[in-house]
Amino acid sequence: MSDKPWDGRFSERTDTSVEAFTSSIQIDKRLYPYDIEGSVAHCRMLAKVGVITDAESGELAEGLWRIKRELDQGNFQFDDSLEDIHMHIEARLLQQVGKVAQKLHTARSRNDQVALDARMFLRDVTRRVIERLHDLRKVLVDLAEKNIDTVMPGYTHLQRAQPVLLGHHWMAYYEMFSRDAERFADSLKRTNVMPLGAAALAGTTYPIDRHHTAELLDFPAVSANSMDSVADRDFMLEFMSAASICMVHFSRMSEELILWSSAEFRFIELADAFATGSSIMPQKKNPDIPELIRGKTGRVFGDLVALLTLMKSLPMTYNRDMQEDKPLLFDAVDTLQSCLDITIKMLPTLAVNRENMRQAASVGFLNATDMADYLVGQGVPFRSAHSIVGQAVAYALAQGKELHALSFKELSGFSKQIQTDIFDHLTLENMIDRRRSAGGTATDNVRDAIAAARQRLAEDPRREGKTADDKGTH
Repeated sequence: MSDKPWDGRFSERTDTSVEAFTSSIQIDKRLYPYDIEGSVAHCRMLAKVGVITDAESGELAEGLWRIKRELDQGNFQFDDSLEDIHMHIEARLLQQVGKVAQKLHTARSRNDQVALDARMFLRDVTRRVIERLHDLRKVLVDLAEKNIDTVMPGYTHLQRAQPVLLGHHWMAYYEMFSRDAERFADSLKRTNVMPLGAAALAGTTYPIDRHHTAELLDFPAVSANSMDSVADRDFMLEFMSAASICMVHFSRMSEELILWSSAEFRFIELADAFATGSSIMPQKKNPDIPELIRGKTGRVFGDLVALLTLMKSLPMTYNRDMQEDKPLLFDAVDTLQSCLDITIKMLPTLAVNRENMRQAASVGFLNATDMADYLVGQGVPFRSAHSIVGQAVAYALAQGKELHALSFKELSGFSKQIQTDIFDHLTLENMIDRRRSAGGTATDNVRDAIAAARQRLAEDPRREGKTADDKGTH
């Protein structure tokens, strides 16, 4: 017979192919710091309620910390026959402290144990993501301030539409990533709930103190239902959903960086340190970092969909299918964090071609709406003004000119309401600075938005991955 925890029930050894197939140790071994911290808290709680002695608790805790040092230093031996990180640590603890190690698993199951490890891991990850989003938002605000006077074309349908400030454009991404930070902070409330004590699914007959364990592990709440405690992976799904939305924003920004760095746009140039070349074409400078971010977005989407599919038809409570949650979670976490880190380093190195941006905003009739607005100001109904300007655009196209390049005689031929001051309304600066509506691209608006963002970043409690609402309600 083997030395597996379920030996008493089985009459033959587990086949080695089954051991290899069911092993998750190469995936879940990264949870070891949380598994050990949770085990130490558990044995201290057991001593507090009198299930084990203080001496036994101290011996167990000392052995667990020694095992952690082995794992930290890479001196730990892994074996597929022990399946997962929980059994590895328990087996090693038996070697370290003897039979007292057999008391550690009293009043718990691997079901609530892995739920605890996953929540502790994701709690730390979420806080780090929030902190890095704080750093990214600061980079975007710095870029916006640096480009407060850089005029560029704004686009709809990828067609030039109206002029905007590049600073305004960067602040749009600041808003997107601010919402991401809020989503992660909100999900943290539901991740930060302590499941240990649910045991396999029904709770335990031992007089445990779950709230004491939660206090030792810095959980503000304990889970309310033992079955839900071990069956729940909503907290993973919620994190991965927030990660997917965040990756949408990364991908959209990456797409623009790719377009802007092309010869067709020539709006920006990536620093050599954040670009690569071609193995065959010597002239090439490829935007591989934004392209990879755009590609990695699909991985995070796939991780979310795979976990949704994994969980969608599982009966209560724990099922071994759920072992497959961690590769998906870890991949989403690692992908998101790598995209955050590289973007924070890359964005400040961008070189902006202001003249090309301004030139692009100067052609393509981006002042047509402003001409219509001018006519409205002269008492012309907007729909009539729209038609008049459309005729003027058609005429200008035929002449190979822009609206502002037409003469007053030509323009006034389309409407008696057009006066010589029309040309003041068609300049880039006036077009931008007249857009003073809340959230508009007027220079003063963008300055105010930057100032408000800096104030928010300075005061934001999420800078340290903590929120005022970090306490759960379960």
